[in-house]
Amino acid sequence: MKNIYVVRHCKAAGQAADAPLTEIGNEQAQTLAEFLADKNIDYIVTSPYVRAYHTIAPFADQQGIDIHMDDRLTERVLSGQDCPDWMDMLRATYDDLDLCYEGGESSRVAMHRAVQVVTDVLGHSCKNAVVVSHGNLISLLLKHFDDRYGFFEWQALSNPDVYQLSFDNERPTIQRIWTA
Repeated sequence: MKNIYVVRHCKAAGQAADAPLTEIGNEQAQTLAEFLADKNIDYIVTSPYVRAYHTIAPFADQQGIDIHMDDRLTERVLSGQDCPDWMDMLRATYDDLDLCYEGGESSRVAMHRAVQVVTDVLGHSCKNAVVVSHGNLISLLLKHFDDRYGFFEWQALSNPDVYQLSFDNERPTIQRIWTA
């Protein structure tokens, strides 16, 4: 069995790719490192966004594990414009996975790139891995494996958050293991 720990980044100072973790976020990253210490993790892949990388860096440093960055784990872009009704727009994309706003990415396209990362990790020789990404993309990844995940589960995510995907075959057992 292979376990993939899907981690949502810690609290950040914003949404930009270069937004750092807040002071609380840095403390959370230390707590996360302690939380993951006994999981026998031997591979880490993360979004290249600063907040994702810095979420897992304390753990990687403590364990002596290299961090691999993967652009496919960047947050999903809902629209190329600033939209005051973005929450309603986002909710609609969970009902219609092919809905795509101008300058944005559909849920299905975003889901596909996240699933590709998981597929690559499953093909890797590692025993247990951490995948660090962003809330919307993580909820879409979970939805791929279990259609019960959607908008409300996205809303319920914390910063950070951790889901354990245990693979015995193509369909993992999914368990939320972080308690904020």
